[in-house]
Amino acid sequence: MMERTLMLIKPDAIRRRLIGEVLRRVETKGYDIVALKLEDASRARFERQYALHRGRDFFNPLIDFMMSGPSIAAVLQGDRVIEGLRSLAGTGDPTTAAPGTIRGDLARDWHTPVYHTLVHASDSAMTAHAEIEIWFPDSPGLSVVPSSGGRYSAGGEVPLP
Repeated sequence: MMERTLMLIKPDAIRRRLIGEVLRRVETKGYDIVALKLEDASRARFERQYALHRGRDFFNPLIDFMMSGPSIAAVLQGDRVIEGLRSLAGTGDPTTAAPGTIRGDLARDWHTPVYHTLVHASDSAMTAHAEIEIWFPDSPGLSVVPSSGGRYSAGGEVPLP
């Protein structure tokens, strides 16, 4: 089933110059990048992004980490992209993440208050829709796959091959 999801490339990946490697893996997997932006996001945006963790011990360290540098927000599209991107990212603990995954190959435990996991991937269709709206508020409908199954370009909708 054709879906859209949000991926964040976190400040640790940007500092380590891993943007190209992360995007290469996404594109090699066959997913389309339909929106992409680099941003120094506000605390309020990150608090909305991670609202479900509010009240947990790691909430403030997580927000501080995410504000430590710019992030890249990307909307990806593909068949079962939500499940596929989470598999490609690997588990949240970089020490035990499987080899071949972004986190298994590129992340490690730096003994910080929160794991530096390089990427965020939405965990469900409902979450993906909400997160895309948080990161691309000026692009209503971006979280919805066009009825033709196409992707958007500067010139409008383009059919997928």
